[in-house]
Amino acid sequence: MVNKFHLAWFMNFTPDEWREPFAQGGQFWDGQFYMDMARTLERACFDYIMMEDKLMVAQTYGGTPDAGLRTAIMAPKHDPAPLAVAMGMVTQRLGVVATMSTLAYPPFLMARLASTIDSLTKGRFGWNIVTSAEDLAAQNFGLEKLPPRELRYEMADEYMEVMGKLFESWDEDAVVLDREAGLYTDPAKVHTIDHKGRFFSVRGPLNTVPSPQRRPLYVQAGASPRGRDFAARHADSIISVATGVESMKAFRADIRARAEKLDRNPDDIKILFTVTPVLGETEQEAKDKLARLIANPNFILENLISLSAITEIDFSQFPLDEPLPHRLETNGEQGSLDKFQQWGSGKTLRQLVSDGGGGMVSSVELVGTPDQVADRMGEVMAEVGGDGFLITTPVLRVSRRFLAEIADGLVPALQKRGLVRTRYTHECLRDNLLEF
Repeated sequence: MVNKFHLAWFMNFTPDEWREPFAQGGQFWDGQFYMDMARTLERACFDYIMMEDKLMVAQTYGGTPDAGLRTAIMAPKHDPAPLAVAMGMVTQRLGVVATMSTLAYPPFLMARLASTIDSLTKGRFGWNIVTSAEDLAAQNFGLEKLPPRELRYEMADEYMEVMGKLFESWDEDAVVLDREAGLYTDPAKVHTIDHKGRFFSVRGPLNTVPSPQRRPLYVQAGASPRGRDFAARHADSIISVATGVESMKAFRADIRARAEKLDRNPDDIKILFTVTPVLGETEQEAKDKLARLIANPNFILENLISLSAITEIDFSQFPLDEPLPHRLETNGEQGSLDKFQQWGSGKTLRQLVSDGGGGMVSSVELVGTPDQVADRMGEVMAEVGGDGFLITTPVLRVSRRFLAEIADGLVPALQKRGLVRTRYTHECLRDNLLEF
């Protein structure tokens, strides 16, 4: 029996491949391009589309914002929450997941926003939980620096506790809608939460009705030991950038073991591994396409700008054709940094960027015809044990051409092998994710 796996898509609300052939020119801030994209992914029966976000104009690379603004890497970047609503309104089954930071939203406001979007999308909203990892973001919210990573996770754990209480502050049957009695909501079934903790004080209750999922799907991408604990405790779906099948197996086993220690059913947590497929009509065509991508100077530059932004390390200071001088540490995204630097490998900085053809985003190399890539994805999932893939592009830019290659080339090849769904069987995102 062939075991199905899940598919999701990772993107930015930023310009597309605006300099490349078949691009849209970087002008789609009205969201129409992404609404078309959502329809396409729903036609291909993806579980969800996830939107990344940052809360600053990056200026780590070179010490100024110039390189990022010139290349449109990290900025402009628009708010994903309204886009999630727009994409949800033009689809019926596709899940829409927005990245929103605990740095930017008090728990009450986050819970209210998430509940509202889940209602508007009829139970298809997910929240990608981040604490933000950049001092530049902190400085937009009245702080000089971010708290240390361990403290951020302690704050986030309490934040999630408050969120859970808020989502339960209305009983499931609180809304009565009894016209004859003139009773819309039963007051006895709406409760304050009166939370007073180390970091947060919230009275409650929410002033929104219970949404179809009661709470959004929780998505997380913790990679450090502390991040894995957080993800195993809270997440419904975890995003991983583990490199190679053995690392993928080890990551999945580790998360499942942590979940069991927390008395969670590990099967309730779906781990999706990031991949960047490179497709062609022949294997050689796909290899040539990958070679052109890696040889493009913009590929190296834009990956380093992006990596500098999320790790708060200025990679412009290191020679491209020499190994990194020492193992790098950060208060930013240490997991992403560790995966990238491959300390001890002896690879040059240029080789680290081009390694795997997807910079930081591909867990396994997927290069070839749709049939070849589909076979490889099936083999990898069979060896890893589940649960699926998160498809993305280098530096999270997309074009209609790449989207069509996946939705109309790769997905049909996967469906033909019985590896992914051919139709949705549920209305809510969480139910579709737990289907297999």
